[in-house]
Amino acid sequence: MIDKRVASVAEALVGVADGATVLVGGFGAVGQPNALIEGLIEQGATDLTIVANNAGTGRVGLARLMELGRVRKIICSFPRSAGSVVFEELFRAGRLELEIVPQGTLAERLRAAGAGVPAFFTPTGVGTLLAAGKEERTIQGRRCILEQALHGDVALVEAWRADRWGNLVYRSSGRNFNPVMATAATLTVAQTQHLAELGELDPDAIVTPGIFVNRVVHIPYGDPAS
Repeated sequence: MIDKRVASVAEALVGVADGATVLVGGFGAVGQPNALIEGLIEQGATDLTIVANNAGTGRVGLARLMELGRVRKIICSFPRSAGSVVFEELFRAGRLELEIVPQGTLAERLRAAGAGVPAFFTPTGVGTLLAAGKEERTIQGRRCILEQALHGDVALVEAWRADRWGNLVYRSSGRNFNPVMATAATLTVAQTQHLAELGELDPDAIVTPGIFVNRVVHIPYGDPAS
């Protein structure tokens, strides 16, 4: 019997190794797997490369993980945002590497990884510092640069509902980077606000099929009918 549910966040994060590349879903705080991030802090893995939309805010969650010295590099689109004090402190002190990736390019690099596409050409970033060292071609009259697929060792995502097979449904704007990240990692861990029995989820509403998900942990929140 396939059952990907685990009993705790600690169990969900077993095997996350030092030096791992960790994909963290969410758009800012929306759809971010906060319980899994806190669990990663407790789990102890270090020398991490974090891939996320931004570099965290305040001194909690991703920011706390960085403040503890556990992150070597962050790949994101918006490193500086309201409250990104930890990122700025670490970056200015030379204690954190940064790779800025335009948001659309970040999404496509992740999608390419999940689809088995090794690289793709895009006009985004041509003629800027972001194009430095990248192959350039003119395609259909437009200058384009080559971007590599972005694979993760681990993906941490948040779902609205999930079943024991790992099928995931997202709610509203919680469907942001979570789906593409779920397909792009060797190990995908989902925290879900609600659990469903097999057959309860509308097949048309399932965005991430269970084949991409390895572990599911239930973090109750809100009304499943809303």
